[in-house]
Amino acid sequence: MTVETRYRVIVRCPVCGEKYTLRGRNNENGELETGFKQCICGNESNLHIDATPE
Repeated sequence: MTVETRYRVIVRCPVCGEKYTLRGRNNENGELETGFKQCICGNESNLHIDATPE
């Protein structure tokens, strides 16, 4: 049994100021996966992401 580390991920959009709090895990490529695609204002690339282990 492997224990995967879950992360608390905070995504902030500097365009509109929206803040999202999500949970995520590392995928097989070592990237953090939360399912987040874009902000409600349409911003997809200019996001501030902060992840801390739970």
